[in-house]
Order: sequence, then C-alpha cells, then structure tokens
Amino acid sequence: MTGLTPGRTRLALLALALGGFGIGSTEFVASGLLPQIASALLPGLDAAHHDQAIARSGLVISAYAAGVVVGAPTIAIFAARAPRRALLLAAIAAFVVGSIGSALAPTFEALVIARFVAALPHGAYFGVASLVAARLLGPGKQGRGIAFVIGGLSVANIVGVPAITFLGQSVGWRWAYVAVAVVFALSFAAILWLVPSSPGDPGATPARELRGFRHPQVWFALLTGMIGLGGLFAVESYIAPITTRLVGLPADAVPIVLVLFGVGMTAGNFAGGPLADRHAFRGLMIGFAMTIASFVVIGLVIATPVGVFVSGFLLGAVTGILAVAIQTRLLEVAPESQTLAAAANHSALNFGNSLGAFLGGAVIAAGYGYAATPWLGLAMCVPGVVFAVLSGVLESRSRRRSEGAGGRVLDEDAVLDRPLP
Repeated sequence: MTGLTPGRTRLALLALALGGFGIGSTEFVASGLLPQIASALLPGLDAAHHDQAIARSGLVISAYAAGVVVGAPTIAIFAARAPRRALLLAAIAAFVVGSIGSALAPTFEALVIARFVAALPHGAYFGVASLVAARLLGPGKQGRGIAFVIGGLSVANIVGVPAITFLGQSVGWRWAYVAVAVVFALSFAAILWLVPSSPGDPGATPARELRGFRHPQVWFALLTGMIGLGGLFAVESYIAPITTRLVGLPADAVPIVLVLFGVGMTAGNFAGGPLADRHAFRGLMIGFAMTIASFVVIGLVIATPVGVFVSGFLLGAVTGILAVAIQTRLLEVAPESQTLAAAANHSALNFGNSLGAFLGGAVIAAGYGYAATPWLGLAMCVPGVVFAVLSGVLESRSRRRSEGAGGRVLDEDAVLDRPLP
C-alpha cells in the first residue's frame, strides 16, 4: 500500500469508513424501532403487556450481537491468508444479503435468526478494515486508523441511524433494513473502486492465530471490553422506550437522542485515537473514569426531558473513547495474531452488547423500570475496570522484572504474562 497519494489514501479511508457507516446503521437502528417491531411481530403480547413486549424485542439486538460473537473469530481464523480487500468485499456482500433477509422476515423468530446471520461478518470486517487503515496511515498511527474506521460507525449514529429510524417509524420498520441494504451496496462499490489490493498474511495459520489466546493479557483486554462496554448497551438498547415511556416525549424525539449519541461517539472516537496512540492503557483508564462518572450523571437525570438528551451524548462519548482504546490495546498485546485479535475484540464487545441488552431487558421485565438501566450499566462497568487494572499490574510487574535483569530482554516464559500452557 505504499506510494499512495494523500488524496487517494483519504478516499480509501473514507471507503472503509462507509462500510463502518453501514454496520453502525444495521447494528443500532433496531434500538429506535423496538416499539414498531413489537407491535408488528408480537401483537398479542404488545397489547397485553407493552413493556414485556419491548423487553422481548430486545432479543433482536441480542441476536445480532450473538452473531458477531460467533462469526468474528471463526472467519478471522480461517481467512487470515485471504487478500484483505477481497475479504472486505465478501463481508459487505454478506451484509447486503442479511439486510434484505431481515426486511423480508415473516415472523419475530425469523427476524431474530436473520439478525444473527446478518451479523456473522461484522467482526471480520472491522478487524480487517482496522488493519488496512493502519497500513494506509503508516507506523505510529494505528489508533488513528482504528478511529477512522470506527468513525464511520459513529457518523452512522449521527446521520444514518436517526434517518433510517425516522424512515422506519414513518413507513414501517422493514423499510429501515431495505435502506441499510442500499448503504451496503454503495460501500461495496466504494471499496472495490478506492481501496487498493492488499495481500493477506501468507504465514497465517489457524494454529498460529489461536496461539495469541495463550497470553493472559489478550484475555484481560477482551474481558475488559466485553464487560465494561456491555453496561453501556444495557441503556442504549432501550433508548427509544426510555425517551417515550419513561420521559414522556413523542416518538419524534428518539432520532434526536440518537443523533446526540452519534455526535458523542464521533467526538469520543477522534479524541480516543491520538490518546490511544500515545498510551493505549492510559487512554483505557481515562475512558473508564469518564464512563463511571457518566453513568452516575445519567442515572440521576435520564428521567427528565433535558436529561435524556444529555444521556444520549454521554453514552456515545464514552463508547467512542473506550472502543478505540480497547482495540488499540488488544493489537498491542497480540502482535502475532492481529487479524484474529482485531476480530475477536468485536466478538467480545458484541457479547457485552448482547449481555447488556439481555440484562437490561430482564431488569425492565422484572418491574424495576427503565430508570434502573443506568445503575445496571454502572454495576457492569466495575468488573471491566478490575480486569483493566489487573492487566496494568501484570504489565508493570513484567516491566520491573525486565529492568531488574539489567535491561536484558527476558525469555517470554520468565515473565508473569508468559503464555499459558
């Protein structure tokens, strides 16, 4: 990829970001359409117990997240040798098919299955696109490359998700997924035209990629993102009923809240990129400190008209900072398994997404109400912080042991973060 002009590089990055835009649209649009989906596909339950129907509709979000969990490592393990542009194009083509299948789903169960299948290429796309973007920008700018790709997802929350949510509210939720399919078709053309060919890793094998999981630091990074970010989705997944039923605002206010989420996420992404390049672990801890403070504020104000808008922005901002920091940190601790590590991160994050949506729905169905979801998110954030701190302690001890050996590079098995047997 060397020799590209700055203009061509920017266009290639924009093409990659457009794919992220499509993924952000398909992943988050369901959050604003849960009432419509419940009314259309669960009419009996919706008529008898509206809140329970909304909570059950959250399975659409959980199914997508579960698809990412399954698909990300599976595709990454067996496709690491594949040319990267070809892999990106295959992932986008799969999204087109999955989006059309979602639009045509005749029953709630069929929609859940369609969302699971549609999500399978999610992690592979983001993982490979992050590596391609990092190569396009050059050494020392890995965090900025990751931020650019994830930035497409962030912009989707400013433009794509609110616009497609409005479309779904106006003419039916199925048309929302038709619109998403169109976005993916455009991103396919952009990647084909603008992203240069890039070989895969010729030395990659499933065994070599899997060896990265022998390192405790990789597991700490994955668990940090899975649990820490999962709490954010316990709130974000139910932002539509929070806005309309808890706060009492009209449905027209939901896209505005989603726009603020996207604005916050974009700001968090582009603040988090340089921060992660300077020091990924420090950026991670700053992100968690901001997340804890944000949950306290959200828990206190989310039930008010102004507070729900503030909450949307704060949720997006801390999501953006943490997502970039965790991805950069994971690539830092898995240098020989970057394809799998980058994809597995999205698998872990979406497991957290699924867990957060499920637990949020359980809290709502149990009668604690929508206002309890921020406090659930705060509780889920705590174990994420613990895993991050343990990772830092492990790294610090390893560094001290290395320095104590007179600056010699120690054998990997001599330090505390040595591979597991």
